[in-house]
Amino acid sequence: MTDAPERPSLRERLRALPVFGTDLPGLDVDAAPDEPVALFVGWLEEAIDAGLPAPHAATLSTADASGRVDARTLILKDVDGDGWVFATRADSPKGVALAQNPNAALTFFWREHGRQVRVRGPVVPLGPEASAADFLARSDFSRATALAGPQSAPLASRDTYRTAWEGALARVRAEPRLVLDAWASYALEPTSVEFWASSPDGQTRLRYTASPDADTATPHPWTKELLWP
Repeated sequence: MTDAPERPSLRERLRALPVFGTDLPGLDVDAAPDEPVALFVGWLEEAIDAGLPAPHAATLSTADASGRVDARTLILKDVDGDGWVFATRADSPKGVALAQNPNAALTFFWREHGRQVRVRGPVVPLGPEASAADFLARSDFSRATALAGPQSAPLASRDTYRTAWEGALARVRAEPRLVLDAWASYALEPTSVEFWASSPDGQTRLRYTASPDADTATPHPWTKELLWP
């Protein structure tokens, strides 16, 4: 009886994993626009058109008043004049952290295109009207989940959740204009946006930084610079 081959260590298996393919769109620095929104939206739409999984998913990183860092994945709702828009319960851990320390970051990663974007800046609430509109645009199931109970609080059992969720779903369907008071829409107003792209000839990093005194009347509110990979 021959000995079974020794299984590679986790480190060895991780090193052997492929990261990106060879057919990558890269980043044409010379064609990059003067502001980051157009480039970001272009990359996002390319990811959508290519059928990449959950191209609108992003990691939101926050730090509370004591400096404890947390991160979670959420869904981007829009990119407009307010900034990068997302929504959550204001009484959730991320909502509480943002109330204590509004500085945050969103990270987007499109593996199949070898691209990553980091958006950093303060997060501001968009107010009751925008929050209500976002909540009402969600599916019945999503609204029931938000209404069923306090997000991230300890849960006694799955049966407890199922009972609460079914009750919340019945309420949503009976009151189609019902809005959760704690629901909030936010916009991350970027102070810097960094684009990273891999390609067969190497990696490219391009950072946009907002001018400290920039406003809507400023002709060139952003500066661009290449970074070492």
